[in-house]
Amino acid sequence: MQGQLDTALDGLGRWQAEQIAEALDGEAIDAIVSSDLSRAMQTAMPLARRRGLPVCRERALRERSFGVFQGFTYEHIARHWPAGTTRWRARDPEFGADGGETLGAFFRRVNDAVVRLTDEFAGQSVVWVTHGGVLDCLHRAAMRVALDAPRTWTLTNASINRLLHTDQGLMLVGWGDSRHLEVPAAIESQ
Repeated sequence: MQGQLDTALDGLGRWQAEQIAEALDGEAIDAIVSSDLSRAMQTAMPLARRRGLPVCRERALRERSFGVFQGFTYEHIARHWPAGTTRWRARDPEFGADGGETLGAFFRRVNDAVVRLTDEFAGQSVVWVTHGGVLDCLHRAAMRVALDAPRTWTLTNASINRLLHTDQGLMLVGWGDSRHLEVPAAIESQ
């Protein structure tokens, strides 16, 4: 479990970041805002280079802190913290592993960031580069899904998700677009 461990992208992640930048060619983009964790910043950089835009670092777009769970496999976590694993998997809003954030606090952090950032960049088209947990919160907010409800949507690394902020809050425009990550058959067979 990564959580807020500051890890770099591997070769696949760097390739995916380039594919995102290419997929967004021709899109109107006024600003790029990224989690300050290295893997998100490295994902944002190819797009920033292509557009000649700076990347605004935003700590509030970090992944959830999982405290003592971070750095361990799910199997290890289940074996060493069975009660915590049950509460985490049940999406208990009041649960946070020792030293980590509760799900409820994480959701509030993300929603506070949405309000602040949409005000700061009002009327602009902004790319946010963030993490799966943050995207889960954004999807829930846009679709008005309860925090403890089971997830029925996918979270795919390096996918493009589109949200619109209105006076009524977030609205989902598109989700999980990963066509840019498909490897052409000619390359795959090499």
